[in-house]
Amino acid sequence: MSLREECGVFGVISPEPTNAACICCYGLYALQHRGQESCGIVVNDDGVFTSHKDLGLVGEVFSSETLSGFPNGTMAVGHVRYGTTGGTNRRNCQPIEVNHQKGRMALAHNGNLSNAASLRDELELSGAIFHTTSDTETIAYIVTRERLKAPSIEDALSAAMNSLDGAYSLVLMSPQKLICARDPYGFRPLCYGRTADGMYVIASESCALKAVGADFVRDVQPGEILVFSRNGVVSRKEHCGKQPKKLCVFEYIYFARPDSEIDGVSVHSARVRAGRILAEAHPADADIVIGVPDSGLDAALGFSQQSGIPYGIGLIKNKYIGRTFISPGQSTRLDQVKIKLSAVEESVKGKRVVLIDDSIVRGTTSGRIVGLLRDAGAREIHMRISSPPFLHPCYYGTDIDSSENLIACKHSVEEIADILGADSLGYLPVSALGELSCGGGYCSACFSGDYPTAIPTDTRKNRFEQKLSEIKSDK
Repeated sequence: MSLREECGVFGVISPEPTNAACICCYGLYALQHRGQESCGIVVNDDGVFTSHKDLGLVGEVFSSETLSGFPNGTMAVGHVRYGTTGGTNRRNCQPIEVNHQKGRMALAHNGNLSNAASLRDELELSGAIFHTTSDTETIAYIVTRERLKAPSIEDALSAAMNSLDGAYSLVLMSPQKLICARDPYGFRPLCYGRTADGMYVIASESCALKAVGADFVRDVQPGEILVFSRNGVVSRKEHCGKQPKKLCVFEYIYFARPDSEIDGVSVHSARVRAGRILAEAHPADADIVIGVPDSGLDAALGFSQQSGIPYGIGLIKNKYIGRTFISPGQSTRLDQVKIKLSAVEESVKGKRVVLIDDSIVRGTTSGRIVGLLRDAGAREIHMRISSPPFLHPCYYGTDIDSSENLIACKHSVEEIADILGADSLGYLPVSALGELSCGGGYCSACFSGDYPTAIPTDTRKNRFEQKLSEIKSDK
């Protein structure tokens, strides 16, 4: 099991043909933190779709030679993936493309359907043949099915949303329209902006808008469908207000970039608030406060501001290696920790250190970091976590499909501190999560067990990729 964020989606529509692939690529660079398994771009040139998708980081998949192979187009859709349903392989790369008598479609999806298994069973029994093992293809099938009787692609998407349960922020491209939608709970972020020359841009986070020179217009509302075309922008709200807002609070704690703003709340400010709350809830006598790069730095600053303990740089991150949190496989993750971080001995040697990190999942990474600081001569290490303990699975995109490997499910706070080698340990109180989102509705099911939707019976990531021996043992 590996904790991670699902994906990042990006879309662009221009009044005139432009280098849409390059614009999309810049946007995906800005969203790379949301997924590092694979990426893809589909460009629309007068109704003809050209695509390139592969495993790897954006800079690895899209060379200058690859980008030059795309035609100019008026639209493009892009995606960076870390999938919570379906394995890491080329067939699961997005955007998903569909060729149909009603027209082509390219679909990029961020999130995780909680009813993916039942929907797929229904579709397969009605004759559908799947080429991937991701829940995104399930969404594409349902939209295509609805398109047979709907007068427009946006009507088909609206009808499809009646069948979808769980988390989905979508960008969909047809020959003439670019459409985005956010699930009625608003689990995952989605926003759009506009450039000075009239180009509209859709992205998972506002940081990607800035990367391509677009001004932020607003967040897509939970349940809202936005249709972009030559006729401008049309908002459809028939699904708005059907459910209480449940934005994943971990977007503020870890997933999003600190320079993004989600639903009117600055991610940086939310993390600073978390640090301030930690300083009040779990004070420590110490000489320096340091954060684990990158998402622990803002909270460390808040802890320092509230406690008066000086803030310092105690850990240096190798910027040329990806986030261990979204690297599949325990052995890979452990290997990456060894080269990802190094301690600044001058900052921590002989000192009492407050170490701020965003979360503890299995404890493997956290224990390694504590060991780095011990080796660098830290006298005391007081670990503070800017999220509550993970106690429950997540069915909406964070890859916690069971409680089996969650260290907080098996050990007390004192025991975890001992396992990690820390002198003390303190978590953000669950009751304080609302302060991060400034009182907005949020989902904290992985901490509290309070699920907004029905709990699926089969949550395994590889449930559509089982070996024969595994299938037999299930019967």
